[in-house]
Amino acid sequence: MLIADFQRVLFVHAHPDDETLATGALIAQLTADGVQVDLVTCTRGERGELVPGVLPGPVTPQELSRIREGELATAVAHLGIEQHAFLGTPPASRDGQARTYEDSGMEWVRPGLAGPAADASPAAFSVQPVDDLVADLSALVAATEPQAVLGYDAGGGYGHPDHVRAHEVARLTAERAGLPFLEFVGWLDPEAETDADSFEWQDYPEHLPALLAAHDAHRTQFTRDADLITHVGGQQHPLVTRVGLRRG
Repeated sequence: MLIADFQRVLFVHAHPDDETLATGALIAQLTADGVQVDLVTCTRGERGELVPGVLPGPVTPQELSRIREGELATAVAHLGIEQHAFLGTPPASRDGQARTYEDSGMEWVRPGLAGPAADASPAAFSVQPVDDLVADLSALVAATEPQAVLGYDAGGGYGHPDHVRAHEVARLTAERAGLPFLEFVGWLDPEAETDADSFEWQDYPEHLPALLAAHDAHRTQFTRDADLITHVGGQQHPLVTRVGLRRG
C-alpha cells in the first residue's frame, strides 16, 4: 500500500465536504491505524448550492460560510482528524495574517465534467497567484511536518477549477518540501477521463458508520438515501468506500 509507511500525512481539499466525498473512508482507515491526518481546506464553499428546505430562510455567502465551517468541523471529528486549517488562515498562512480564499464556483461543461464559472470573484481561490498559495501551504507543512502530501489528480477529479488549482498547489508544495505527493481518486464517473488502472485501489467498508456520519454532517450540500448520495444539482452516486492512490 502506497501510504502504509507514513505516520503523519496532509490532505489538501478544495471545499468543505470534499474530504468526505472523495477520501472519507481512507481518512477513517488512517486515523484508526494511528496515523496523524491533517487536513487543509482551501475555501469555505460559500458558492455551494443548498438542499431545498434544509435552512429556515435565505442566507448570505458569509452566513453560508459559517454554516459550512460548522458542518466541516462535525465531519472532521467523525473521521478522526485532529488538526484542520483553512488555507490562508494560520498556521496555513505565509505571513501569519489571516486571509480568505473564496469558492470560485463552476459550470457544468457536460455530465461529470465541470469548468470555470463566468462570474468568479477576484478573491476566488482558482485565480490567486500560485506562488502565494504554495507559500501558505508551505507554512502549514513547516508547522506540521507531514511525511506525505495528498491531493487531487491534475483534472481535479471532475474538473472543478478549485480542485484543479488545489492539485497544482499541493503538488508544488510537496516538491519544494521534498515530500512524496500522492494523488487520490474516489468514485469515478463512467465518462471520466481519469486512468483508473494507474491507481492502487483499496476498499474500506468497515468504516461505513463513520463515513455515513460524516456525510450526514454536510446536510446543506446533499441528501442520503441508504448508500446513495444525491447532490443539490441532482447528481447521484453511491457512497464511496473505495479510494485510489498513485504517486503524483
